[in-house]
Amino acid sequence: MPQNPSIILSAFADEGARYKTALEQMTALAALGLKYYSPRFIDVPGTGKIEHVTELSDENLAKLAQMHADYGISVTSIGARIGKVKLLDVPDTSHNKYVAPADYLAGEVARTIRVAKALNTKLIRGFSFYHPAGEDAWKYVDQAVERLRPIVDECAKHGLIFGLEVEPNLVGQNGHLLAALAERVQRDNMVCIFDGGNLTCQNLSPMQVLAEFIAVRDHVGWIHIKDYKVDTSLEWTGVVDEERLKNFVPANIGDSGHEAIFRHLREHLPAMTARMQKLGVPGFFLELEPHLKGGGQFGGYSGPDGMGVGLRALCSALDYTHIDYELRSMDDIRKARGF
Repeated sequence: MPQNPSIILSAFADEGARYKTALEQMTALAALGLKYYSPRFIDVPGTGKIEHVTELSDENLAKLAQMHADYGISVTSIGARIGKVKLLDVPDTSHNKYVAPADYLAGEVARTIRVAKALNTKLIRGFSFYHPAGEDAWKYVDQAVERLRPIVDECAKHGLIFGLEVEPNLVGQNGHLLAALAERVQRDNMVCIFDGGNLTCQNLSPMQVLAEFIAVRDHVGWIHIKDYKVDTSLEWTGVVDEERLKNFVPANIGDSGHEAIFRHLREHLPAMTARMQKLGVPGFFLELEPHLKGGGQFGGYSGPDGMGVGLRALCSALDYTHIDYELRSMDDIRKARGF
């Protein structure tokens, strides 16, 4: 009988931590049986000061790296904010800021690269910039490429891979746009990150979400897992109010159609895995980001209970579509005890 293709499970652990402490996050990951995560917002010493991971001091980065070793945790990617600023310095209805390209490279991008190297990951999550609110994103693809290419090239200098995530309100707001960006940037160290929930919250149907996945599939390097129930009573205006999104649900009951996505993924997973391994990554990641108790522009919260619900739902969908994964086992515990 042929062996099932397999993925590596990961999560945004800050979603499962009420106070965002590193101790909460490491404990939640270990209890869920996960060995990988992407750091985002975190309080390393537990003093009540929550920082984005790119803002950590050298001392706190060293402490966090030691906690990773203590808990048997590896870093999937840096949950960066790169690309979540305005593409152009023009007024619109949004509250997003603009940062000049040179300043952005020397600031946000440099800080993110520093942290990726310190925490021993090759992957950086990023975005495609906010075009003027309410306008057609296709008009701004070439300008987004001009902003993205120097960032991707700077990552390449340090042996890092830039993952461009699909997200509402940005230039890369769907699979077709994301694929166009990847094809025009033309860099081996740039891949795309698919997220079904980020499409469903734009009122796309399951079949439309699958079509967007197929459109960008050949560029996808890893996948974020969240899902969303479309509220048919709300009139779609073309712009998502990210701070008011409340309909996130586990991946096996939402409107993103993860079963169909996973069935399609299964057929192409060996080639997708081989591509990422050639880039120096352990394999193909599915990363849990369920937002079950709310989500917004820069993150979300599920609570430890919500993370458990979200992970069980994801595993159920993977089992049903015959994609293998690995959780911590007794063998892992024996190794940790030195047996």
